[in-house]
Amino acid sequence: MARETFQVSDELAHELASRSDELLGALGTQLGIRVFLRGDELILDGDSAPLERAREVVDELEELVGQGLAIAAQTVEAVTGVLAENGRAVDVLHDVVWRHRGKKIAPKTINQKRYCDAIRSSTITFGIGPAGTGKTYLAMALAVAALIDREVSRIILTRPAVEAGERLGFLPGDLMAKVDPYLRPLFDALLDMLDSDRVQQYLERGIVEVAPLAYMRGRTLNDSFIILDEAQNTTPEQMQMFLTRLGFGSRMVVTGDVTQTDLPRGQGSGLIEVRDVLLDVPDITFIAFDRHDVVRHKLVQRIVEAYRVDHERRGGPR
Repeated sequence: MARETFQVSDELAHELASRSDELLGALGTQLGIRVFLRGDELILDGDSAPLERAREVVDELEELVGQGLAIAAQTVEAVTGVLAENGRAVDVLHDVVWRHRGKKIAPKTINQKRYCDAIRSSTITFGIGPAGTGKTYLAMALAVAALIDREVSRIILTRPAVEAGERLGFLPGDLMAKVDPYLRPLFDALLDMLDSDRVQQYLERGIVEVAPLAYMRGRTLNDSFIILDEAQNTTPEQMQMFLTRLGFGSRMVVTGDVTQTDLPRGQGSGLIEVRDVLLDVPDITFIAFDRHDVVRHKLVQRIVEAYRVDHERRGGPR
């Protein structure tokens, strides 16, 4: 057991002291050490290797605080993860995608940063990975940013309505009421990024359009930011139909988790097939997320990993 003591900036000391030891506990948990704060002195107890990593994490936190970023327990986790992949936390966490009422949306892992960069630079981007990795949320934030910056004139959100077999006529209400249960996660993300009045205005004017995938057939979507969510529930034919809707001045983002397919048994997933078909096509980028990119509750990471192990034991995803 070794001990290292060093001074930190007044700004970082204030951040560490203002959270009732939450940040100190997060730092200790992430690195397997004990952490104490005495004034502007940080005291670290542990083995030499974790202490060395801890000093790197603290240096990154100090730079982030110096640039005006408020830190939380999730920030400590994000910084640790980024450094583990030989990245710089300041490069990742300061790539603010969208701001709304003081809330900043930014990538929290190296893969999320790559995903954001891919969406900005590629015409079609696929984000494939488990729940909680920010695939849909970051895509929505980038779509809103592109709309406000007038890079596109509308946002189109779509999902396959698998549970209703794409036959929505049996549900009560107009089209919006029928598709609401299937597109609610997209609405929730949108309402996180824009005031509800503005969202309603955009919906009424067709600037934001939400529709089940079945309603995309026969259209050409120009000057649009198009997001296809839950794409693991598309058939290969639906995936081809969707991708060929791309028009001039548009961008597409396709998200999904190939381990959570709700298609009938024996029906192939368009998201699984498309990786083999389009992997080498220029201007199309595939970003693969894993459990390390999960930014929800820590237990979600463990759930994702448990299911991954179970799928491998059973011979692959269902």
